[in-house]
Amino acid sequence: MPPPSAALERIRGFHADLTDIRRDLHANPELGMEVDRTAHVVASRLQGWGIEVHRNVGGTGVVGVLRKGNGPRSIGLRADMDALPIHEATQRAYGSRTAGRMHACGHDGHTTMLLGAARYLAEAGDFNGTVHFIFQPGEEGAGGALAMLKDGLLERFPCDALFGMHNRPGAPVGHFSITPGTAMAGGAFFDIEVTGKGGHGARPEIAVDPVLAACHIGAAVQSIVARNIPPSDMAVVSITRIAAGDAYNVIPQSAHLAGTARTMKRETMATIETALRRVATGIASGLGASAEVDFRVLFAPLVNGAEATQEFADAAAELVGEGNVDRNKPPVSASEDFSFMLEQVAGAYINLGNGETSAPVHNPHYDFNDEALPYGAALFARIVERKLMREPGLS
Repeated sequence: MPPPSAALERIRGFHADLTDIRRDLHANPELGMEVDRTAHVVASRLQGWGIEVHRNVGGTGVVGVLRKGNGPRSIGLRADMDALPIHEATQRAYGSRTAGRMHACGHDGHTTMLLGAARYLAEAGDFNGTVHFIFQPGEEGAGGALAMLKDGLLERFPCDALFGMHNRPGAPVGHFSITPGTAMAGGAFFDIEVTGKGGHGARPEIAVDPVLAACHIGAAVQSIVARNIPPSDMAVVSITRIAAGDAYNVIPQSAHLAGTARTMKRETMATIETALRRVATGIASGLGASAEVDFRVLFAPLVNGAEATQEFADAAAELVGEGNVDRNKPPVSASEDFSFMLEQVAGAYINLGNGETSAPVHNPHYDFNDEALPYGAALFARIVERKLMREPGLS
């Protein structure tokens, strides 16, 4: 196996090319499952490096396959490709060319880092086995991971382990952090449609006010975690949207609430769903209205496997030194749909620093730090060379 610095130094040799790719992706953001241009860029680059390419996996997903030697083991490396519906405010020369869309979570950087690892492994990688480069659409709540799994991702491209990566604003470039066990929350979105009886605002006695019911539901939802979830279990339920009515003097026919729930356990999420339905329908009924609840689990809790977590952290320490690796990062309440893949195949998900002055993700001033590209690409490459180590004397 080559020394830890080999991948990093070689990737630094084409850092400028990676920066150009990343900035092109940043300038041309695409949402959800509609990442056709991004997928084309990815597939074209992989083909140019002699990597076998499979398009349209789960819609617009791309999988590159690279085999060396005759080893039976295989590793999956995954990156996300989609952007967010946010108006960019960075004023960068390579800023978004499409109003209302921007790469505000760094998926442009994640995609580029995986491309960098693919190029290195194709040109100089020393391993014995198969690497599957998984480029996923629709991570931001659009169901991209589940779509790829439903399309037979892991049956068509079987993996003995899976690895993913996400940038971390506020952490120095060249710093990695990982959480053993449950690292990120499962997430759900919900909508509550309250139906009453419209009428004149001056005569509420002949109407059934859905706004009043919605307000009571919104307040009562805050009791779900406090009175249904043990204090030892992390859970968050937030109403993030309320809409009703169009005029000052009209009691509307309906009101709409929406929000999100986050938990570290699937069973906790089920408890929240049951309680939310009970609260919404019960309160609405008590006030003479009715309520319908649409509750959608979009993310499973992300759980890092013990062996893969140690291996990923060890590989990072080889690259940047033990002092630049946090092996016990606290769990976070944000969500990530790579979790669904990790439910099928054990693996690990690590964070790399995006710079101490970086704006937070999902912010109009955020931008991926191009200085981080070689570190992420090199870690992807390093975990492959460690996991698929060529036996001594094997050509």
